[in-house]
This record gives sequence, structure tokens and C-alpha cells, in this order.
Amino acid sequence: MKEDVKKVLDDVRGALQRDGGDIELVDVADGVVKVRLKGMCAGCPMSQMTIKNYVEKLIKDKVKGVKKVETV
Repeated sequence: MKEDVKKVLDDVRGALQRDGGDIELVDVADGVVKVRLKGMCAGCPMSQMTIKNYVEKLIKDKVKGVKKVETV
């Protein structure tokens, strides 16, 4: 599962980098994906919306067994 999540994050990374940010995979355990936002995304007031409405949706659509995505 972790490798599949990494592949999806590689796809997501381009969009975040265009806005001056980035995303790092911290852990995958029991269907919970933990990520860390970097750069401009780390302090952005819209970051939680980006995680829930974009990152989490893509990961859930492409990786079976993922329940949620959390930022750490």
C-alpha cells in the first residue's frame, strides 16, 4: 500500500510545487496515510481543504484500503 500511495503523491506533487509547496509521505498504517506539507503549503490557510478535497480523494480513488489522510 505504501508504494501505491507514494505513486499517487508523485502525481500530486507537481501541482503543489507549482504553488511553491510540496508534500512528504510520513507513514501509512491501518489505512491512515500521514503526510507533511512543506514550503508554501505548510502555512497556507487552505491546506486542510487541499488535503481533504484533493489529496485524500485521489489517494482513496487509486489505493484500495485507505481510510483517511492526515497531516502531521
